[in-house]
Amino acid sequence: MATPKDLPQDIGGFIRDLRQTAKISLRQLADRAGVSNPYLSQIERGLRKPSAEVLQQIASALRVSTPAMYLRAGLLDSEGQQGVLAAIAVDSDLTIGQKQSLSQIYETFRNENRRAAGSSDDGDENAPASSGEDAPKTTRIVEEKS
Repeated sequence: MATPKDLPQDIGGFIRDLRQTAKISLRQLADRAGVSNPYLSQIERGLRKPSAEVLQQIASALRVSTPAMYLRAGLLDSEGQQGVLAAIAVDSDLTIGQKQSLSQIYETFRNENRRAAGSSDDGDENAPASSGEDAPKTTRIVEEKS
């Protein structure tokens, strides 16, 4: 069985298996979920990583629980607690662009910390993760005016 760390890489296959079990075509699922057929195909093939909103739409169309879909995609931890990415995704005060920017920045920081932890076996764990030359590039978030 896959461990929670293995699950996010397999979200496309998980969606494809659920769709095939439900005996519906890719086009039918795309219509029910409100996403384009090519986009859903790319998700199933692992070429695209769906947002929490798209996962929620797909879960609803497949009649599976949204938390199960979020867990499989790595947006919830193994105890079902909402993760940072899921919290960002459901925050109604943020625009879609802001949600995407925050999610990208968060993932960049996590990846940087994992790399630093793997390369500093005998280093000080309280030391900064990098000297700044590999620091993530941030995206300036501009509020949309209505």
